[in-house]
Amino acid sequence: MALTLGVAILTMGTRPEELAALLASVRAQTAPAARTVVIGNGCSLADLALPSWVQAVELPENLGVTGGRNVALAHLRDVNLVLDLDDDGLLVADTDFARIVRMFEADRELGIVGFRIADETGFTQRRHVPRLRAGDPLRGGQVTTFLGGAHVLSQRMLAQVGGWPDAFFFSHEETDLAWRALDAGWKIVYEPGLLLQHPRTSPARHAVFHRTTARNRVYLARRHLPTALVPLYLGVWTALTLARTRDTAGLRAWFGGFAEGWRTPCGTRRPLRWSTVWTMTRLGRPPVL
Repeated sequence: MALTLGVAILTMGTRPEELAALLASVRAQTAPAARTVVIGNGCSLADLALPSWVQAVELPENLGVTGGRNVALAHLRDVNLVLDLDDDGLLVADTDFARIVRMFEADRELGIVGFRIADETGFTQRRHVPRLRAGDPLRGGQVTTFLGGAHVLSQRMLAQVGGWPDAFFFSHEETDLAWRALDAGWKIVYEPGLLLQHPRTSPARHAVFHRTTARNRVYLARRHLPTALVPLYLGVWTALTLARTRDTAGLRAWFGGFAEGWRTPCGTRRPLRWSTVWTMTRLGRPPVL
């Protein structure tokens, strides 16, 4: 029996035209999705005129990326694969869903597949290539993380490692899930042949970016890193932030988030096995960068 694929889209209702175009590209797939769910993250969906084949779920408050996606997962428990898409993205090819199913059917150890993200000119930002050596965005293969804007999750993998970390709200939630998947023996593959067209943006456009970035790096260290790697990981990222950030207000927010990461609950601690640390190092990104 062929694997089934469901589509999950979060929206705050602010991009109705982009969402409509994305849904049209979902509908145009040669291998249709079993179900498509649109989550209104703290917003009404009544004015968006969603198609009848879309399941609309309105949340009374914004639960963040993590909370909203967990709600979507709860509504897609009856499918084998879940494709998360940004509401301002666009599927370029109509054969993506068929290709995804073939990939997962061919490899039972495959847990996560990440798309390539490019703007309307075909340009892929460096931050959208999920490895350190990011010069060639068309080079695919096994990686240690994936992109939030377009990725596919195996429900078998999720049943073993759990869903999105609610406490993160936004920022680095993909890394948290990726580390858990890798530690459980699942593969993560970056497939540049799967393309999501997405406007060129900066993550700093989000008001909470600096605070949640710092807080969630501390959460990652507390939840997943062997004790010996915690100061190294946080020291590296503190140094990189000081070198890269020119905005004084941004730095204040970053250090406020860093302190928040130590004083607030982040979930259960399950350190990565050293064999997983070696696997990540072999794949080109040890968990200190």
